[in-house]
Amino acid sequence: MTTTLPDLDTLQPAIAGGDTRAFGAWLAVGEPVLRRALGSFATRVDVESVLQEGLLRLWQVAPRFEPDGSPNGFLRLGLRITRNLAISETRRLGSKVEPVERADDETKHVPEEDPRPDPFLRSAIVECTEKLPESPKKALLARCESSGHDTDTTLAERLGMRLNTFLQNFTRARRLLGDCLAAHGIELPGRIGA
Repeated sequence: MTTTLPDLDTLQPAIAGGDTRAFGAWLAVGEPVLRRALGSFATRVDVESVLQEGLLRLWQVAPRFEPDGSPNGFLRLGLRITRNLAISETRRLGSKVEPVERADDETKHVPEEDPRPDPFLRSAIVECTEKLPESPKKALLARCESSGHDTDTTLAERLGMRLNTFLQNFTRARRLLGDCLAAHGIELPGRIGA
């Protein structure tokens, strides 16, 4: 079963104007699509560097982007840029380039997520968050409540912490939360200390 992505082109005018928060919101949905599209190149090139270069180029061309009337035109441009970079890098390294699915098709075939919240997961997160020591819990909750709108420096100041202390507390909270969730049988990808 598949679902379509929301039309991320609504964020593009702000991105074109240099709004880093809009680009961050766009990345939250668009980057995983770009990353999956590069999966077939993973054994031949450094996909992470290709992705980062592609995102940089996308940021740079944003002011010149003109929508074509179809949803997610800016994302399709990103797919084209990153795939072309991956193909160029593959050729530069002397590897054979395999045919890949058309970039335009990638935005139409995203696995559907169950929109209903998982009550077991929600209760485990609440329980594990409550078990955190006070300072790490404050750092974690501050970052979650900010939803990326405030810098870590601002959050640290609000909590009366030095930036380094805030970051250490946040990292500790993530690790402890991951450990607690793992004890509940919930494994998080890329968990610190896993």
